Amino acid sequence: MRERDGVGSFEDIQAAAVRTTGLSDFGDTAYEEGLRILVDDLASPEAGLTPQGNYFHRAQVKSALVGRLMTEARFAQFPEHRDVRIERPIFVTGLPRTGTTALHRLLCADPDHQGLEAWLTEFPEPRPPRATWGDDPVFQALQAAYQQHHVTNPEFMGIHYMDATSVEECWRVLRQTGKSIGFESLANIPRYSAWLAGQDWTDAYERHRRNLQLVGLHDAEKRWVLKNPSHLVALDALMSVYPDALVVVCHRDPVASIASACSLSAEATAGTSTTFVGETIGTTQLEMLSRSWRTFAAARPAYDQDQFVDVDYRAFVADPVGTISAIYDRFDIPWSAAAQQRVKEIDADSRTGKARPAHAYELTDYGLTDADVQVAFTWP
Repeated sequence: MRERDGVGSFEDIQAAAVRTTGLSDFGDTAYEEGLRILVDDLASPEAGLTPQGNYFHRAQVKSALVGRLMTEARFAQFPEHRDVRIERPIFVTGLPRTGTTALHRLLCADPDHQGLEAWLTEFPEPRPPRATWGDDPVFQALQAAYQQHHVTNPEFMGIHYMDATSVEECWRVLRQTGKSIGFESLANIPRYSAWLAGQDWTDAYERHRRNLQLVGLHDAEKRWVLKNPSHLVALDALMSVYPDALVVVCHRDPVASIASACSLSAEATAGTSTTFVGETIGTTQLEMLSRSWRTFAAARPAYDQDQFVDVDYRAFVADPVGTISAIYDRFDIPWSAAAQQRVKEIDADSRTGKARPAHAYELTDYGLTDADVQVAFTWP
């Protein structure tokens, strides 16, 4: 990983995004508040960034700004995107490491569905024909970066395999407004965390929707399937923007979920911080994730429960295809022969191919006990 002496100022990173793209229209300025707080936090002693960490986190912020610039340009280039209808989208959520990734990818296997591919979560544009992706310089650059990441971080790829073609979480789209719990999963940033906990996410989901309209411009007939643990903290905003949303909620013993989430954060940030390690990872991730789950649990009863389905991790692992079929039945979605075949194929490949998960972790590595987690997830 490359190194830097510091993260730099928000203005410096913003100017770098402008130089990289040759674009200067960020749209409104509401995104600035969160990203300014984030950048200041990243430069603080609490973050404890190493030279590698300075480069890594600066790149994360710059990527959010580049993505915003590029989508503003695409919004102007394709004004017809505003007319694209999004009906009964599926949102997969739950604590990290509860099977959300596998379930999301199986739901996206249906030829009548679409998800956000990794390269289009970074830099949204109307999805080009699949056969042309290899000629796209943005796709080429991101695919090369993922391939290099496979070589230098094999442990991470064993936890969460991805490449530029994989359907991925939509937090990169949400971060265009400066709001993402993804930042909290990568660094010790207490002031940004406190700011984010008090935010209304409606503007983030409104921009999220516009990005889906843009990416799906040529696939308007396909149902969207999205996935992100941060949907837990923003159910009210999600439902205000997508009132007919269908929400799949994944459940797993939180002891296992938190241990695995901590391990993922540790592998993703290895070498980037002297403070975001061990017990600090455990403390920050347990607080954030238990708060997210409480927020979701408090908000859910206000909505039509026919728009929700709960999935048990053990049941899903035991019968992935049957679980997908049950979701289709719950939401009255046609379970076509083509969908069944593709779901079975993707499930088989995930068990034996390069995406097969391989992950070892211990809760005690992060200064936590089973009792700590159980208490955090117990409330009236």
